[in-house]
Amino acid sequence: MPVIILVADGARPDTLAAAMDRGELPAMSQLRAEGGAHVVTTCWPSVTGMAYAPFLMGMYPGHVGLPGLRWFDRSRRIGRFMGHSRSYVGSGMRHVDADLTGEARTAYELTERRLGALSVIHRGLPWGDRLGFGAAFALRAARTHFRGNVRGWLGIDREIGQAVAHRIRRDRPQFVFAAFTGIDKTSHSEGHDAPVVRDAMRIVDDAVAEIRQDAERADQWRDMHLWIVSDHGHSPVAQHDDIALWMRESGHRVLAHPWTLGSGHDVAVMVSGNAMAHLYLDLAARAPRGWDALRPHWQGTLEGLLARPSVDLVIAPLSTTRAEVHGRGRGHGTIAHEAGWYRYEPVSGDPLGTGALAASDPTGAWDATRPSDYPDVLVQVVSMLRSSRIGDLMVSAARDWDLRAKYEPIPHRSSHGALHRDHMLVPLLLNTPSVSTPRRTVDVMPTAMRALGVAPPTAVDGAIFL
Repeated sequence: MPVIILVADGARPDTLAAAMDRGELPAMSQLRAEGGAHVVTTCWPSVTGMAYAPFLMGMYPGHVGLPGLRWFDRSRRIGRFMGHSRSYVGSGMRHVDADLTGEARTAYELTERRLGALSVIHRGLPWGDRLGFGAAFALRAARTHFRGNVRGWLGIDREIGQAVAHRIRRDRPQFVFAAFTGIDKTSHSEGHDAPVVRDAMRIVDDAVAEIRQDAERADQWRDMHLWIVSDHGHSPVAQHDDIALWMRESGHRVLAHPWTLGSGHDVAVMVSGNAMAHLYLDLAARAPRGWDALRPHWQGTLEGLLARPSVDLVIAPLSTTRAEVHGRGRGHGTIAHEAGWYRYEPVSGDPLGTGALAASDPTGAWDATRPSDYPDVLVQVVSMLRSSRIGDLMVSAARDWDLRAKYEPIPHRSSHGALHRDHMLVPLLLNTPSVSTPRRTVDVMPTAMRALGVAPPTAVDGAIFL
């Protein structure tokens, strides 16, 4: 019983549903009618690549060593030539597999016949089973990206869809993961509801239709799982605030991409998506020290961030199980996972706007936060705290803002990466009904393994819904 996961990268659940309602996506509409459409939460940071870890590993990005699109390496394993930092933009993407924690297993490692397209994570995937990979493709993708050729991504998606359908038809793989990036690229350029975004959605729909038609002709459709999901949402951007520039103007020597050479930096600003950023305030420390130790020297920086209209939330880690959460103009509270309970407690205010919350398990934490402006915030923040690669402060941008403008090949009119609901809620379409409610994208991988008769790893963060 093969499992095929197609990622409509950057698709919002409301935008996708509206296109289906208008009859623009007939193949996906048929899936919705037969199996169901769900709205689930993705991971934080809600960023392409990092947000593929749930689909392929059933784990949150922080758990597997991918805390953001860019991060600073306190351990100094990454050399000085790279500024002891990582960026998965462009050629840096080749380091993703090596940066994954060793104990995490991928779906590719757990299955015998597999296929991946634009996967970002490739561990366990043979070279011959990788589509959209290699030097020639990387050159084409780089040229498309840095020239700001947004419609060029639609051509890439169309070719990927056709190649995936062909390989499924020819090789009958057990597990397929294929990403279509056109929706995300066009949303950044034109906004999530622009006509060109609907063009990108139709390319995904065409791939769904072709895969289904092939399976029906071969009398294999009844035994196939075909799922459509997104890795993050989008929200409009009206203004940009380069946090790195502000830190430089405050008198700091700032390490930030793309310029990471040189020495003498005292602060690193690592932006993801571009509505999320890690700020590393003590670059000499080889491990996170916790906000209580940093507060005496850096309290002014925290207050300066919270004075900026671009900033919505600032997370200040206290330990691997506890953090302060500060909201601009809304005071602060604490988020913790201690003694088996997830808790949020307002202190000087109520930055999440929910009142005090407590849940004894991840399901309860999801249910408690799902109606809020920060769905799944308790679990997402706690999952990041376990990573030794996170910043001393983590910033989630306000609506209408992102945190990086300079050096982007196209002006971003829409962005993602933050904790608010427009970025955290994503669609999940199934061609067969679920027996329990899918809640998170981390649920996809263990459910896929169960459908294949493969035991999922015990370390996964997700739950099985089929």
